[in-house]
Amino acid sequence: MAAEVIRSGQVATRVPELRRSLGLASVALFLVVACSNLQWVATAALAGPSSLTVWVLGGIVMFVPLAIVVVSLSACYPQEGGMYVWTKVALGPFAGFITAWTYWTCNLPYFAALLYFTAGNAVFVGGHAGKSLLGSPAYFIGFSIAGLALGTIVNVLGLGVGKWLNNVGAVSRWSATVLLIVLGGYAWAKFGSATPINATTIRPGLGLKDIIFWSVIAFAWTGPESIPLMGGEVKDPRRTIPLGLAIAAPVVAIIYIAGTAAVLAVLTPSAINSTSAVVDSIGTVAERVGWTALTPIAAILVTLSCLGSVGAWIGASARLPFVAGIDHYLPRAFGKIDPRWGAPTVAILAQSAVTVVFIVLGQTGTQVKEAYRTLVDATVIVTLIPFLFIFSSAIKIFRETQDALPRWIPGGRRTVMIAGFVGLLTTCGAIVLALFPADDAADKLGSVLRVLAITLLVVGTGVALYYRGARTHRAVER
Repeated sequence: MAAEVIRSGQVATRVPELRRSLGLASVALFLVVACSNLQWVATAALAGPSSLTVWVLGGIVMFVPLAIVVVSLSACYPQEGGMYVWTKVALGPFAGFITAWTYWTCNLPYFAALLYFTAGNAVFVGGHAGKSLLGSPAYFIGFSIAGLALGTIVNVLGLGVGKWLNNVGAVSRWSATVLLIVLGGYAWAKFGSATPINATTIRPGLGLKDIIFWSVIAFAWTGPESIPLMGGEVKDPRRTIPLGLAIAAPVVAIIYIAGTAAVLAVLTPSAINSTSAVVDSIGTVAERVGWTALTPIAAILVTLSCLGSVGAWIGASARLPFVAGIDHYLPRAFGKIDPRWGAPTVAILAQSAVTVVFIVLGQTGTQVKEAYRTLVDATVIVTLIPFLFIFSSAIKIFRETQDALPRWIPGGRRTVMIAGFVGLLTTCGAIVLALFPADDAADKLGSVLRVLAITLLVVGTGVALYYRGARTHRAVER
């Protein structure tokens, strides 16, 4: 097979020739499911009307800078691996590996959480009878493993097949959001808003709890970095990725901001369930006006949208161990492409096998569940670490080089560097705030120490793997 070589000094990555299966429509739809999550809509609505303002601020200080940085870096380095390539070029192979390692490892418990959310909404397809399953660990484990299997299989068959699950997910998410907004607007006009939304209530609070929530919303605005992970499988990535993001961005903003407003128009924050807020809101209006058939329809749409997210993130995340395997920092098998389907099969299957462990841990005994929640909470900081490297790489690359940028970026390299600094400051602030324990934490000091310990464990494991793999990498390069 032909190979693609990426060089920066002595750094080289030889990527096998990949099938370019993703056109503009598929990229735009992929970014809709990757950059939005209906679970964040529920989280924001729980915080009340002030979250609407925080959504806007979060988009300005995180999504916009990240989008500028991502399209600029992907224009200069459109190869497979995205952030792995960018940070390796800018900061060296160690930074490249740690960026990939921290991003990948934190997606594993996220898959389990996303599958639980999917399972929690799927019960509403069966109406009131299905709600009895909400207390069944066996149901959650079985459904989650089935959803994981679906996302794994379509990705093993290659992006030519896998993209259709992503596409269906994106269309379903937009359809569910439109239904939510229409019914929320109808309820507001006919019955009045369940939650007062006015100039006073949308003003963000300045308490510690409020500020910590800001960091959560900033993190919810991430996702543009996902599609460049599959840059070698995108048709004309220098043109397609920016256009796809431009199409997806307003859709994502409507899902988050208008979706949150619609939920608040139907339900008060105290009545919102973080698992099923969208379906509950649609069902509440549907029952009041006698359109009860809309509830299972909404549940189907939300379930399909979440399965689309599962498929998208399984495919994108697997490209990180794939490129690390090519460089021999992970076992060589991770860097192999299935000759029939053109997919990194070993990387995908290994990722799914680890995810099964998280799925089972999340539904076992009480003590294990608490440990699992601690693990998920602790990964917040680790999840933000890759963004430190991404923004730093953009600053360094566009300060030191004259790489050509798309003409449509006003201000050129200066704009990208400003975006990098804004994103870097936002990420640093979010990391600091993530250290603060929750108000209901019984042992606040212990909570902080556990977060730090797990952060050090994840990063330390990555460092150990890097130096172990570096010996193999040097031996192969000789």
